[in-house]
This record gives sequence, C-alpha cells and structure tokens, in this order.
Amino acid sequence: MARISFLNSWRTQSTGTRVLRLMLGGTWLYGGLQKALDAKFLDKASTGYIGAQITGFAKSSPLSFILRRMIEHATLAGWMILLGELAIGIAVLTGVALQAAIIGGASVSLILWLSVTWHVYPYFLGSDTAYLVMWVALFFLVRKEAGARAGKSPIPNLSDRREVLQMVGVGVTAVIAALAAGGLKKSIPVPKTGVKIVDLSAFPVGSYAQFTAPDGSPAYLFRTKAGVFAYSAICTHQGCTVGYNPSSNTFDCPCHGGKFNPANGGAVLAGPPLAPLASIKVAIQGNSIVTV
Repeated sequence: MARISFLNSWRTQSTGTRVLRLMLGGTWLYGGLQKALDAKFLDKASTGYIGAQITGFAKSSPLSFILRRMIEHATLAGWMILLGELAIGIAVLTGVALQAAIIGGASVSLILWLSVTWHVYPYFLGSDTAYLVMWVALFFLVRKEAGARAGKSPIPNLSDRREVLQMVGVGVTAVIAALAAGGLKKSIPVPKTGVKIVDLSAFPVGSYAQFTAPDGSPAYLFRTKAGVFAYSAICTHQGCTVGYNPSSNTFDCPCHGGKFNPANGGAVLAGPPLAPLASIKVAIQGNSIVTV
C-alpha cells in the first residue's frame, strides 16, 4: 500500500511539479548526508564546527538574537539541522506529509537566507532566495494539483494512524541514514609538521603556488622579501574553494563573491565571509619550505 501511495504521488503530478520535487527533495537529502559524512561538522575543535559557523552568522544576521542563544547548544542544533534536512528530503521524495515537508523546506531556506546569505550582493549570487522561491512554487503546485483535496490543511492529521506511522517511518529512516553515513565519515587528519612543500631554490621571492595542506585541504603558499606564508583555500563562509587572482592580489570565492587579502593576514575584503582565511604555519628549513 505504501509503495502504491508513493508511486501515485508522482504519477498524478505534472512534469514541473516532479522536477521541483526531485530537485528540492534530492538536494535536502544530499545536504543532510553531506553533514553526516563531514567529520568537522560536529567537531568542536574544528573550524568547520557548526558552532563556529553559527557564531560567524550571528555577528551580522537579522536573526542574531536567536543565533546567539543557539551557540551554547550548537551540537544539538547541528543534529537537528542534519536530521531535519534528511527528514524533509525523504518526505518530499516519498510524498509523506508532502505539504508539511514543503513548508519545512521553505522555512529552512528562509532561515538560511536571513543568516547565511543575508549579506550576499548582488542577491542572485546567494542560492537560498532561489530555493525559497522554488519551495513556495512547489507548495502552490501541489495544492492546485490536489484538486478536491486542495482545501485540506497542510498540517498532518495526527488522528490518522496511517499518516502518523508514515511520518514516524520518515523520522526513523532519517536517523538510520544519519548514523549509517556517520559510520562512513573520515576522521579529521592530524596535521603533520616538517612536511616538505617545495625546494627553496625552485620558489624564488615573488612566487606563489597551490599545494595540499597537511590535513588534505587545498592551500596557497607565498614567498615575499619578508619570508614565506600560506593560507587555507577554504572560504570561511560556506566552505567553497577560493582561487588566487594575481592581477588584483586577492583570493576570490566563486560561490558568493567573497574576497580576501593575502597581504593582510587573509582579511576579508568583500562579500559575506565574516572571518579571514585560516593561516597555515610554514617555514624555511635548509633548502626547503616545510609546514611547522
């Protein structure tokens, strides 16, 4: 019966509705799994910890009064975000409590817009507003195509045993998926010191090069008359990989327009990032440049 209901939820909808469901449900499912697989997301010692992200967002978000209260409970908030994204994705794809799941997805996009991408300029560089519009469009499409049932409340009927069991099934599936993905996540590599990056003779003053940091992430190495220094290439906004632009002497993020100054400690020059790029300790030892 559940299988028939699932298939009917797709068969009775238009192509446009199916496309939106597949895109949004798949994206939310992927987002939850990605967080479950990310060893840094719930690691308090990591720069990618959800608490560090919330702290950064709280500095300038219109929801700062809420975000500041979440910081001390960041791990719990991280689990709720992770499981919430998984549950919404599963519900949208299976059609269980579909309208309620769509409202949940729209709420997440609204919150992300008001916190994560609030200062993205121009606005179309931020994805959260686009996702919010897609969720709203999907909601009205689903309501319209429900026909005679369009007047039915989008809130699940908790007196309907079958509907409640389906929602419980979605929640259990989300937890199982999170635990299964968590078991597959890679541990955070312990940075090694004394690792050779390049021969000093092959890297004269004025040079720059991309290399792999001890933790496996992309990074950039520079040599000036003052010495050598390096930065992580991971944007402090949402984790995109920045690129170095030698003509402007800036790190540019292709995702949301963030810019960083390598000549000033990786400081933020423009865009939504609130923290400078992480520096990587390097030094000259003999005829080599190494991590320290």
